[in-house]
Amino acid sequence: MRKRGFTIVELLIVIGVMALLIGILAPALAGVSAGGRSVRCQSNLRQMATAAQNYAAVYDAYPAAIRFENVNGVFERIAWDWVTTFSNQLISPGPLWAFSNNPDDVQQCPDCNSSATFGGDPYTGYNYNTSFIGGEAPFPLTGWDHVRRGVPPHACRRSSQCAMFGDGGWKSGANKFMRAPGNSEGISLAILYGGGQAFRHGHTTNVAFIDGHVGSADQPHQGALATPSNLSQIMDFPHNGFLSQDDRMYDPR
Repeated sequence: MRKRGFTIVELLIVIGVMALLIGILAPALAGVSAGGRSVRCQSNLRQMATAAQNYAAVYDAYPAAIRFENVNGVFERIAWDWVTTFSNQLISPGPLWAFSNNPDDVQQCPDCNSSATFGGDPYTGYNYNTSFIGGEAPFPLTGWDHVRRGVPPHACRRSSQCAMFGDGGWKSGANKFMRAPGNSEGISLAILYGGGQAFRHGHTTNVAFIDGHVGSADQPHQGALATPSNLSQIMDFPHNGFLSQDDRMYDPR
């Protein structure tokens, strides 16, 4: 007896069912992949917080967010992640690298593909609490003697509630200096609103706290000093935003 094959109608039905199944499964698989990248990001942040704690155990201070040095007549920018010259040449990794395992992987968010917007250093996708933890050291020229130091480890009484590292971003790319919305630094609003958090992991942002634990936030805040131009032209709200409306997520005291 001759075997009966599929008719065109039957083949079309099978193809239609397969297409339907693929359409149902694809978003779920994409969600699993995105969730895996977010978990990896949180693991990176946890290791970065541990590296900062180890640094503080040695130096009794957290790393400066950025400091400047004159090395044999060459001005160097020593940021928490990279060391560069003022002509944007990469010199070396920053101070946290000595306290990390596989730092080139750890200091790179798997969901960040934005361009670096500070000097000539590679982007990482992560930023560091500059307003309260990192501080900023002086420029190495006469007259620039003001030092805005970070809060010392022994004074961090809210270590489980204060962000240290997180996903950083603004409208033009990655940022690596986390700014608090209260503007205790007295900087321009353009710089302030360029220091927000990127809500890139399925509309959430990951945060490593001073005590080393990691969490996420799903509500971007505008900040008390918001203006329409700062939000749209600099921060790109709500894709990026602050962790809180005031400084409570940034000030460890």
